[in-house]
Amino acid sequence: MSPQIKPILIALRRHKAGTVLIALQIALTLAIVCNALFIIHQRLANMADLSGVDEANVFVIKNQWAVDASTQQVDAQVRADLLALRQLPGVRDAAPASGYPLQGGGWDNFVTMTPDQVEPTTDSAVYTGDEHLLDTLGVHLIAGRNFHPDEVVELGTQQAIIPPVAIVSKTLADRLFPDGSALGKSFYAMGATPSTIIGIVDPLHRQGTSQWNQPYAGQSLIWPLRADDARGIFYIVRARPGQLAAAMREAPKALYAQSRMRMIDPKDGIQDYAEIRHKAYDSDRGMAILMGIISAVLLAITAAGIVGLTSFWVGQRRKQIGVRRALGATRGDILNYFLTENLLIGIGAVLVGAVLAVGINLWMVTQFEMARLSLVYVAVGVIALLLLGQGAVLAPALRASQVSPVEATRSV
Repeated sequence: MSPQIKPILIALRRHKAGTVLIALQIALTLAIVCNALFIIHQRLANMADLSGVDEANVFVIKNQWAVDASTQQVDAQVRADLLALRQLPGVRDAAPASGYPLQGGGWDNFVTMTPDQVEPTTDSAVYTGDEHLLDTLGVHLIAGRNFHPDEVVELGTQQAIIPPVAIVSKTLADRLFPDGSALGKSFYAMGATPSTIIGIVDPLHRQGTSQWNQPYAGQSLIWPLRADDARGIFYIVRARPGQLAAAMREAPKALYAQSRMRMIDPKDGIQDYAEIRHKAYDSDRGMAILMGIISAVLLAITAAGIVGLTSFWVGQRRKQIGVRRALGATRGDILNYFLTENLLIGIGAVLVGAVLAVGINLWMVTQFEMARLSLVYVAVGVIALLLLGQGAVLAPALRASQVSPVEATRSV
């Protein structure tokens, strides 16, 4: 192959425009596809995150009140609603909540280790619930204990209540106490009142799925607060195995039997977790599909460009090919020539493309807080583009190798 490189480089200098254009196309394709595949991988990994919920059996009811009522009245109604839900034959347990994993209300707080700490240690999603919440969600308690009924406090419309105890996710526990000693230790959130960790669960996803949440993925805490907001609350219900559809039909009837002064939207007022997960990852799914389409189109255009340019060069060089054949060049020599020529263009292009890929990623890191591109993606992209180029040039190169000496000389 080496004896052909010098004449190939001389020939390429005579076709600078075409060579530069196809090289730039390959370089840009590599840069964009590497970052697109990196984004796709991130989004797919995000979509595969475990929520910690028994998703096959859990559904959520968004309950809004039709009349204003005091916190005491709402709390009494919430207690009655929960009792009615738990008595349904297809229901295993039910709990009130201000938010739930993957999607829903609730809030998040900065967490510190001391009350006067200026810079927060980290951030955590905050859930509220009673002693039934863990069983209702199906979350696994891996250390410590659940809330006692006498530890649960009415939340009302306030968010300034800091309970003295909390249950945290293992991810948050390890972030606050890397030595594994979180159980029984205290932290601070929303003020100077400490919360002691009495239980650790794993896993427990945050409410949101946006990229902003990624640095704090899996960091969640539960406070023993019974959601009884006069503006509305979520009822989380866990059905018995195989009873999800029946429980979802009967739950609204049970609630309306307790009081008709409520609103449950027939469209999205009651959702199972399959629907919740699907909606939560709509943007990730859409981005992955979009990036996949862009990558496929760019690769197809690049392959078509290589085929077109090589076919054009073959047409221009028929006389030269015929002369080489007449001087003793075999079909394999002609095929090898065009494959080598394309490989040299490809190598130069992917080197430029690799630099562009890293540069684009660094720009996205600063602008959109994305993760840094792994060089594995660049390496895979380089190999894929080189193989694509060799595959694309193969057909016109084979046609060139089939030009006979007689046919070429007759066209002189």
